[in-house]
Amino acid sequence: MTHPSTADLLPRLELARSAAREAGKITLQYFQRSDIGFERKADASPVTIADREAEQHLRKRIAAAYPNDAILGEEFAAVGGTSGFRWILDPIDGTKSFISGVPLYSTLIGVEWEGKSVIGLIRIPALDECVYAAVGGKAWYEKGTAAPVRARVSQRELKNGLLLTSQIDSFAKRQAADAWLALEKQAYVARTWGDGYGYLLVATGRAEVMVDPIMNVWDAAALQPVLEEAGGTFTDWSGQPTIHSGEGIATNGVNLDAVLVATKNFAKRN
Repeated sequence: MTHPSTADLLPRLELARSAAREAGKITLQYFQRSDIGFERKADASPVTIADREAEQHLRKRIAAAYPNDAILGEEFAAVGGTSGFRWILDPIDGTKSFISGVPLYSTLIGVEWEGKSVIGLIRIPALDECVYAAVGGKAWYEKGTAAPVRARVSQRELKNGLLLTSQIDSFAKRQAADAWLALEKQAYVARTWGDGYGYLLVATGRAEVMVDPIMNVWDAAALQPVLEEAGGTFTDWSGQPTIHSGEGIATNGVNLDAVLVATKNFAKRN
């Protein structure tokens, strides 16, 4: 696959950065409000007014700057395009955390080219942290108003490191509870600091592995460029680097083979 030019990527990355910050501010207007309500979608996952308003803002910004780019978002219908680029949006990844008043929810933006995500951004609005990357341009981490610094994965083995997932019972939902148990035995410590926040931790060297057994493409699209440009990996459970398998493994690279020992027997067979 040929990558798009830097002239195509960098302006889109800058748009993702500014639009994500703005969308994050929209979510913060509703965060930890006692009157925040939510609805159940068809898959029983929750959605709030903050999800919808943030995604509408992202779509408006993208359409104004790149009217020929396609858009896929969690909350509204897909929009086709002719440019070859597709924006993939999750305005609040971790809506359950958001509803609970926990500051670990994220805004995720991925930009896809010919089936591969080439731009990724993870923003944690309530913590004012962000990690972002375009292919070939390294991964960058910023917190608050400080200047961005290189984002790099750790070099720790999992036996001395941190293992993350979004929700443990999701392993059982896909009949893969033994995979989690095997991974947990490998790890020094395991936590459920999940959703986009967990992947940010891997990309910035604060966690070594994150595994999710069930993902939508808008959960995954932002992650691959960020992890790879930070020196790590983002793959499916069989080790293929893709955002389209409905599952995900992020590692610092050091631990990928060991993780695949636990997951490969449960990988989806396409």
